[in-house]
Amino acid sequence: MWFTDGLSATWHNMDLPKAEVLVLNFQTGNCVLPKFLKQMSKLKVLIVTSYGVLQADLSNFKLLGSLANLKRIRLEGISIPSISEKSMQLKGLQKISLFMCSIGQAFSNSSIQILEAFPNLVELNIDYCNDLVELPAKLCDLIHLKKLSITNCVQLSALPDEIGKLDGLEVLRLRSCTDLERLPDSIKNLSKLNLLDIYYCFNIKELPEEIGEMSGLRKIKMVQCLRLLALPVSVLNLEQLREVICDKDTENLWGEPFKSSLTNINIRVVEEDFKRNWLHDL
Repeated sequence: MWFTDGLSATWHNMDLPKAEVLVLNFQTGNCVLPKFLKQMSKLKVLIVTSYGVLQADLSNFKLLGSLANLKRIRLEGISIPSISEKSMQLKGLQKISLFMCSIGQAFSNSSIQILEAFPNLVELNIDYCNDLVELPAKLCDLIHLKKLSITNCVQLSALPDEIGKLDGLEVLRLRSCTDLERLPDSIKNLSKLNLLDIYYCFNIKELPEEIGEMSGLRKIKMVQCLRLLALPVSVLNLEQLREVICDKDTENLWGEPFKSSLTNINIRVVEEDFKRNWLHDL
């Protein structure tokens, strides 16, 4: 469905009781979710995209609390309001994807218990959300998360120490978060993590000293980590590590004493044209 200025606030009262997927495309500064959402009891996927020049404000977000079967939400070009509805619960929601959204205020001044609101969320993707400076610690209460992907968020400078609470996490992707300087020490608690992706994290200077306690880690992607000059000795304890994807510079970090001790690792060097890949990401 396409909506332009003025139309999104005057929805027709549509009757879509069997619809499982709803795609809303806006060309307006205010994206008002339609009231007929309440009657869409079988809705599983909601995609809301703003094609305006600026990010559009999202209204009526609380309506989503009535969708018991909603599994996935994707928002693109949306300014997400402060989520403060204490009673809103999306018990069936498993995946949230946010692309080119403004999310900095979404959890500010909010008293919401995020685990109660999203008790079964297993995947959170945040991409090109340039107002994200620090990941809200509240998100680390989502203890059932298996995949956390924060990519191309160039203002992100810090992850909360509470990230160690996500002990069910299997994938942590931080690709192209170019201002990120460090990973919290608590990352050692992510014993089920099998993939760590820090591709193009130019400003990471060191890895946590106790990263070797991540007993499930099988794959690390670390191309263009330009300021990373050494690996902690505890890397020798990563017995499940099988693959490292790096460039020629970071390959040198995996010399002795690691090379002779971690004999099961495949160190794969990629030669990429950084400018070409950067443009491709855009």
